[in-house]
Amino acid sequence: MADSTTVFDLIRHGEPEGGPMYRGSKDDPLSNLGWQQMRGAIAQDDTWDAMVTSPMLRCAHFAQELTDRYQIPLHIDERLREISFGEWEGRTAQDVMASDGERLRQFWANPTANTPPGGEPAIDFNGRVVESWHYWQQALAGQKVLIVCHGGVIRMIVANAMGIPLKQAFASLTTPYACRSRIQVDTSEHGRFQSLVAHGALKASTP
Repeated sequence: MADSTTVFDLIRHGEPEGGPMYRGSKDDPLSNLGWQQMRGAIAQDDTWDAMVTSPMLRCAHFAQELTDRYQIPLHIDERLREISFGEWEGRTAQDVMASDGERLRQFWANPTANTPPGGEPAIDFNGRVVESWHYWQQALAGQKVLIVCHGGVIRMIVANAMGIPLKQAFASLTTPYACRSRIQVDTSEHGRFQSLVAHGALKASTP
């Protein structure tokens, strides 16, 4: 096993058209505010060697803009799509709480045992995200990488890095629009170690 240090910056998309809601697989583009949020989250001295993005419009359009600016490779990964919320998609949290409050509370309390009606099981969602996460650790080892993705995807990656059980992974981390996180992955003869370096309004910093 070759020694390497790989730094991953994760950024959630900005506000999409239509505003906050259970959006999931609903493929809305960024609003004007969302573009402002995303551009405002990038510092002048940010640098990356490669970029990975969800294929969804609210992520991929901004990722393409950045890769054009930095002239670095862009990889689109279907496994990084947001979880599907089924019948709750396109509805606000207040609306779902009013009509389906008990199932919503059960989902946040234990998503592994309570799938939204018509939605994607949390264990399936986690499985594809973690598969992608481990793949890019190997494929881009030793590089500095930006992943443009979704709140649920960031929760799954951080939970994997920190050993948080899936039952607690959805409710254990807040991921506002354009939120940034940094995870450092160190690989050596002693194994692979993942460390959450920062989470929140992360600008450029030295890993």
